[in-house]
Amino acid sequence: MKPENESNKTKGVALITGDPKKAILKLSSHLVVAMLLTSTYNLIDAIWVSGLGGGALAAIGFVTPLYMILVGLSNGLGAGATSSISRCIGAGDTKRVNNSAIHAIILTIVISIFITLLLEFFLGDMLLMLGAKATLNLSLIYGRIVFAGTIFMLFTGSAYGILRGEGDTKRTMYAMMVSAIINMILDPILIYSFGLGIAGAAWATLASQFIVSAVIIYWFFHKKDTFTSLSWKYFKADFQVAKSILEVALPASVEFLVISMGTAILNIIFVAVAGTDAVAIYSAGWRVVMIGFVPLISIGAGTITVAGVAYGARKYKNLSIAHSYSIKIGMLVALATSILTFILAPYISMIFTYSPQTSHLSPLITEFLRVMCLFYIFIPPGLMSNSIFQGVGKGTTSLILTIIRQLLFIVIFAYILAIIFNLGQKGAWWGIVAGDIVGSTIAYLWARIYINRLQRIGSA
Repeated sequence: MKPENESNKTKGVALITGDPKKAILKLSSHLVVAMLLTSTYNLIDAIWVSGLGGGALAAIGFVTPLYMILVGLSNGLGAGATSSISRCIGAGDTKRVNNSAIHAIILTIVISIFITLLLEFFLGDMLLMLGAKATLNLSLIYGRIVFAGTIFMLFTGSAYGILRGEGDTKRTMYAMMVSAIINMILDPILIYSFGLGIAGAAWATLASQFIVSAVIIYWFFHKKDTFTSLSWKYFKADFQVAKSILEVALPASVEFLVISMGTAILNIIFVAVAGTDAVAIYSAGWRVVMIGFVPLISIGAGTITVAGVAYGARKYKNLSIAHSYSIKIGMLVALATSILTFILAPYISMIFTYSPQTSHLSPLITEFLRVMCLFYIFIPPGLMSNSIFQGVGKGTTSLILTIIRQLLFIVIFAYILAIIFNLGQKGAWWGIVAGDIVGSTIAYLWARIYINRLQRIGSA
């Protein structure tokens, strides 16, 4: 009997096995909508929290590096699932598609339990190491509630990856939109109406993740209209299947850990040169920068799927097309984002500084945003190159490139300009830009050499 996938070829699968340019555009368009709404929520969350004062905003800033580790695990598991499933689809192995998906969910549950226990028991020590002594109590209140929902965050990330792997970014878009909307509704109610303060922001996040997890479970286990089936009848414990997921998932997760380490080190630099206000400025400004990243991250996510299918089908020309095209549209989007950010920076900064406690931060947030305009433009070559390596299953290569960019260049340049050259927090901002330019250039060249070598082998 044929697996049900063979009789249920979805529009998503037809899309990702066709024209790579069309596939990247289509996949990205759905993800952009969802991720923009999610990032808008993150921005609104910061706005509500900033009304509680600079201490509350800084507290979230100190929790952010740890939270980014969870985001990394979630996205990493999702990337591992996407890469494995898309490669199986490209190779026409439908049985392995289902088995890969089930392995991804099992791995997610096991990792979630371990991480939750680790964070809940050692959160205080971790926050102190990150320099949160002045805002420790607020950071603990926020962090303990948010990290209690680790399993929901990681599950949704893994499930999104499964759906992306089969080209179903529309359903992913719906789930992410629901999560963001619930968050935006609950934030002011719990923070101010219920008087929960910073804890209210955390509870809003936890509630939204729980509800979306329930929706996803309904799709997979009750509605059962996805290309991938999570039925246990297709499960067969297989080390190679788990390996194909983890070879991308673990390095991709560590990439976010590296980014978190970079953020933590930058926070320490900011505290050293300008105090906790500098962390608040960076934390608020970076939320805006992340909104600017959304279209680029969405293009990168679509590129992972297309690259996986092309690699699985051994259509290396499509791999080259996906790389070049994703960078091209990414650069156009980045340029538009930079221009828009530069113009709107003063008005955006006002959003974070509407209270008397934070009004003095407005000019510096504006300046930070304008410096980051140059940062946007050099993101696509590096980001899309990393996506290519994740798509073909070479997660370690993507990780190495991230380490080179985040720790070898961004952090070191920020340290040199901020401390050695005594340029303060503004020097650190320019260090971030300089490090990204160099790191992205190296990633692009590495990817082109790899793709060209594959094409030579394929034509031999």
